[in-house]
Amino acid sequence: MLQLPAVVIGGSLTAIDTTTEAFAYCPIQVEKFLDRYEGSVAEYGEEKVMSMYDEEEKGIAKTFLEHGAAIRAERKRAAEAGEEPNFVPLVRSWGGVTLCYRKTVNDSPAYRLNHEEVIKSLEEGIYYWEKMSPVEAIPNEYGAVKEMIFRKQGKTNEGKYIELDETITLPAKTVIVAAGTSPNVIYEREHPGTFVLDEWKQFFQTYKLGPKGELIKTEKGETGFFTSYTKDRKYVTVYGDNHPTYAGNVVKAMASAKDGYKELLKVFPGVIKEEQPKEKEAIFTELVKKLDSEFIAVVQEINVLTPTIIEVVLKAPLQAKKFHPGQFYRLQNYETTAPEIDGSRMMMEGLALTGAWVDKEKGLLSLIILEMWGSSRLCRHLKKGERVVVMGPTGEPTEIPTGETVLLAGGGLGNAVLFSVAKALKDAGNKVIYFAGYRNTSDVFKRDEVEEGTDMVVWSNDFGDTIQPRRPQDRAITANIVQAMIAYAEGKLEPNPGDKPLYDLKQINRIIAIGSDRMMKAVQEARYGLLKPYINPVHTAIASINSPMQCMMKEVCAQCLQRHVDPETGKESFVFTCFNQDQHMDKVDFNNLNTRLKNNSVLEKLTKFWMDHLFEKAGSDFTV
Repeated sequence: MLQLPAVVIGGSLTAIDTTTEAFAYCPIQVEKFLDRYEGSVAEYGEEKVMSMYDEEEKGIAKTFLEHGAAIRAERKRAAEAGEEPNFVPLVRSWGGVTLCYRKTVNDSPAYRLNHEEVIKSLEEGIYYWEKMSPVEAIPNEYGAVKEMIFRKQGKTNEGKYIELDETITLPAKTVIVAAGTSPNVIYEREHPGTFVLDEWKQFFQTYKLGPKGELIKTEKGETGFFTSYTKDRKYVTVYGDNHPTYAGNVVKAMASAKDGYKELLKVFPGVIKEEQPKEKEAIFTELVKKLDSEFIAVVQEINVLTPTIIEVVLKAPLQAKKFHPGQFYRLQNYETTAPEIDGSRMMMEGLALTGAWVDKEKGLLSLIILEMWGSSRLCRHLKKGERVVVMGPTGEPTEIPTGETVLLAGGGLGNAVLFSVAKALKDAGNKVIYFAGYRNTSDVFKRDEVEEGTDMVVWSNDFGDTIQPRRPQDRAITANIVQAMIAYAEGKLEPNPGDKPLYDLKQINRIIAIGSDRMMKAVQEARYGLLKPYINPVHTAIASINSPMQCMMKEVCAQCLQRHVDPETGKESFVFTCFNQDQHMDKVDFNNLNTRLKNNSVLEKLTKFWMDHLFEKAGSDFTV
């Protein structure tokens, strides 16, 4: 969700692309919001639609409606005048989009690499503010950014930029940092010893190919396109931002491909020709078939588990084969096969979904989805045999100790994540005590899987009849999950007064909590409050963090950044949740997580009504 005024920090071509795309997207966003709002109000009434918003969201929605009406009016004016609409004055009047750079534009990478993009961005209405170094983001009463403080930069006679005493405050409801890229060497960090890195441990060390196929380390001033990998006479090459010579922008990246393919051909001397013999074509055809059978994901089943939770079972051989408990996937449908309702293409955004279970022999993968907003509600409408995009597994496998007593706390959909984790823990010789929390009795799903990986389960639900245990060692209570833990520890769930709990929580070595941010925060706080007398004072506490996600490619887009605060030193740090979703509970800033999860709530809540409207209009069938 984009709000104006918007500030983009950086001086690269990417920064300019960001400003122009933000500027162009704003009219589209508010006009679509107005259209969907009017359609939803016509169907359900304004009072019902607006009742879903809190005060902060109502203010944003009102602004979007006003801006959408202005865009619509400009379209009408332009049509009557027989000219193209001009949205630049409108977007600028709402605060516009400003690019702030710590140096002058003439010194920026964007200007040096492609000055025409700078010129075009000015023509499109972008503001530039030079010699501005960001200092602080100022929040409003809701915790969202409202202003950015910059420190002005000066320039010495020698041409060096220095900080001045003067600061400038710019209004900013959206701040986008588009400054710098880092080579992605994640694989070496995950699998140490696979690749050799350069002396600064920043890039892959590059090599040239010798006359006998051996790798020769490049010296200063030389360019190579091979990494150190040579297992079984197979090579891995490196291009673009991962290459020390070509990193920095897309122009260089394209140049790396142009220069690098010539070196790659040396691997196949006398083999690659203009016309390949028939047997070579057959080998290639078989390779394509094998890759298709391994990589292409196809929907096998759609299982409705509860009124709001569904399971999608996919035939995805390679994705299933690589899975370890705790990891997750990115699910999305294809635009070409997505159904269309009343002119709206039912495209999913990428959904981060944890693997519930896999059958590696059959190549099956289970993903469980809680239907909330737009994309998650489309999953039940996937068709058997439909191809989908499944990227992964990504994230870090959950650490599985041996010989410990582990308390698992699952809230709602988080219980799906714990199926495979609980089983892996039990298989590794751990005692597994599982607190399974739900909002309603009707939300319980896959009890067999929960029981299979546990020594004991304490079932809890906030509302409805108490869940009835099926095993003699299990317990149940109508309460939230923290209340369930306390009641269990105090012996209040035992069948006979005075009986002690089957497992003493003081023997717990490890707690793993997976659920909503509010649920995990409650567990975090209870460990130092209401639960403190009943648990082992020395234990490891892990929270599986459900940050907003976009690319899920590990430390690339930063949409999943999670703020940490060291409880002992107060030092602030940030981690990429898509790299490691299991984080030390005491370091996680859950208030920050809650705020970030609300970032798109204004659009998501309206999309829910809009989809209700479309589904009712379409009936049981979609038109494709």
